[in-house]
Amino acid sequence: MKTTTVRLSDILLTALAPMIWGTTYFVATELLPPNHPLLVASLRSLPIGLLLIAWLRQLPKGIWWWRILLLGSLNIGLFQALLFIAAYRLPGGVAATAGSIQPLLVVWFSWIILHEKPSKLSIVAAIAGLIGVGLLVLSPAARLDSVGIAAAIAGAATMGLGTVLGKRWQRPVPLLVFTAWQLTVGGIVLLPIALTVEDPITQISTTNLIGFVYLGIVGTGLAYALWFRGIDKLKASAVSSLGLMSPVVATLIGFVLLHQTLTPIQLIGMAIVLMSVLLGQQMNQSSPHSI
Repeated sequence: MKTTTVRLSDILLTALAPMIWGTTYFVATELLPPNHPLLVASLRSLPIGLLLIAWLRQLPKGIWWWRILLLGSLNIGLFQALLFIAAYRLPGGVAATAGSIQPLLVVWFSWIILHEKPSKLSIVAAIAGLIGVGLLVLSPAARLDSVGIAAAIAGAATMGLGTVLGKRWQRPVPLLVFTAWQLTVGGIVLLPIALTVEDPITQISTTNLIGFVYLGIVGTGLAYALWFRGIDKLKASAVSSLGLMSPVVATLIGFVLLHQTLTPIQLIGMAIVLMSVLLGQQMNQSSPHSI
């Protein structure tokens, strides 16, 4: 078995990706055109992916054509579509709670695909994270939409599976090229579906444009590059546990920018989430690259 020292900088850089994604709920509801989740998801990924490919001029070879088709669909196409469907149909907190099942799913996927038998610590961390997110973002008045809940859970499953498969296969090219491939594939998969089932966006305001630019460059290009880098450096289950930082950031944005209040229960939930993330990172101390 191969033992690798995990640096704090690797954990912090990986955590930055879900922290950026935590801004998605605010951007989707406050800056982007309403009722276009699939088109928004495609426009978030495809332009930045094509620009990167045009700059880097490197395409997949051999078996990596179908692997990238699958990874791009799971990590970008399906996940982004489901994320925006959940964001539009649910309060951000409810969507985040349903999506926080991802660490538990990644533990299961890692067991099946990577043959990593789940430790008690990984299961406890995943369950604690789910409970903590629920306390952090749910309220008695939370609106529960069945389609939105299903989309959030399915999104967690697709991203979790994509994370584990990315760990299993190990990218054959530099990080930026790998990111560009997946962004482009994800956007291409989404675009024809979006144009078929949704009305076109007839008007884009300056506010909408700012939202698209932010999501494309920061929320997608930068965040996914950091996430894929983290998959290289850390265990899949540890990477997934860092995803719980997303609802924490979403809640703090609501408090700072939308003038929402933080109750004692929410503060307890935030503490549990952070404890879950710390527990998840303890798993990196034993062979993060072993299978």
